[in-house]
Amino acid sequence: MKSATHWPKNLYLIASGNAPPHHKPNRENMGSKAFNLLRMANIGLPVPPALVIGTHYTRAPDECMLPVFTVGLAALQEAAGLVIGDARRPLIVSVRSGAPVSMPGMMESLLNIGLCDQTMAGLLRQTGNPRLVWDAYRRLVASYGEVVAGLPASVFEDEIERATEGRDERLLDFRELRDLTHQFLSIYQQHAGQAFPQDVNEQLSGAICAVFASWHAEKAQEYRKLKQIDPAMGTAVTIQCMVFGNSGGHAGAGVGFTRDPMTGERRLWVDFLANAQGEDVVAGRRNAHGHQMLASVAPDAWRKLEESAQALEREFTDMQDFEFTVQDGQLHLLQTRSGKRTPLASARIALDLMDEGLIDAATTLERTAELREEDVGTLRLASQGRPDSAVEPL
Repeated sequence: MKSATHWPKNLYLIASGNAPPHHKPNRENMGSKAFNLLRMANIGLPVPPALVIGTHYTRAPDECMLPVFTVGLAALQEAAGLVIGDARRPLIVSVRSGAPVSMPGMMESLLNIGLCDQTMAGLLRQTGNPRLVWDAYRRLVASYGEVVAGLPASVFEDEIERATEGRDERLLDFRELRDLTHQFLSIYQQHAGQAFPQDVNEQLSGAICAVFASWHAEKAQEYRKLKQIDPAMGTAVTIQCMVFGNSGGHAGAGVGFTRDPMTGERRLWVDFLANAQGEDVVAGRRNAHGHQMLASVAPDAWRKLEESAQALEREFTDMQDFEFTVQDGQLHLLQTRSGKRTPLASARIALDLMDEGLIDAATTLERTAELREEDVGTLRLASQGRPDSAVEPL
């Protein structure tokens, strides 16, 4: 990387290939999610390129702007092969919070940063999907209005109700979404007193400041008090290339476990929605399908996911809970963490990982120390009077 010798101390680039020399890349400086993404990228897993602004800047977010816009963003663009604000090949990013400890739903995130009137045609050229592009743009205007400009969500929700006339908003075609976007832009200007920012650097800096500010939001402060989380640790901010699971027939989003979280069996467990974004899976708006759907829609991505699941367990030495998106048949891993499991699964996974040489006996004992005998038992039914008949676990 051209700028490696001048790489800023509290920025971290997540990308395959020649990464810059990072200063103390760890969970405390990068946040838990971003640090795991870095580890995944370092072992060659398919992670969308990202730039992480360290927790150091929580105290003074303005101080990150110069290194981000002079060094970090250029490196991210180089890794992605796209340029933010470019009319032909625009870089579209998400801007997400990420503390060293989990604080689910307590801080803000923004998607589709980099979309504007000038870059619309470029994203359409990349995706070939006008509905996706207009849907992404109207979502950006509304979320930016709420999170950055402080507008009430109701001003956009009321317009959605008017446009849908009782229909599911997913049924709106691209023309209706285009009209809705134009209405959102007018609403933004009316209520914010200024136009939605068409300067993508202004969009990005506004998003970064808003995500850092959400660390100090009342609900986040209350959550930290409840969970006894040190407020001094701060949050990182991750700027990551967007991938679109709703881009067509060879796309989708899903979540999964590297082993069965109920039984601990060594088999990949996946929920997948074709032609959908990750929030559709998490929110349960549609019924997800198993790995058969993924294998049918994107067989190469399914094979890559099988390989990646094994690599994740080797790297993290535990069963993993992961999120992924498929775009144009290609797999992109977005998150991993140790997965929740039943007591029975805890025992089986720990013993199997020891047998596979991934953990030692002391670690196995540590992971199973609090399990009780009644937690790991199973009940089986047999036909009355035929004790030798086939039985099935309840």
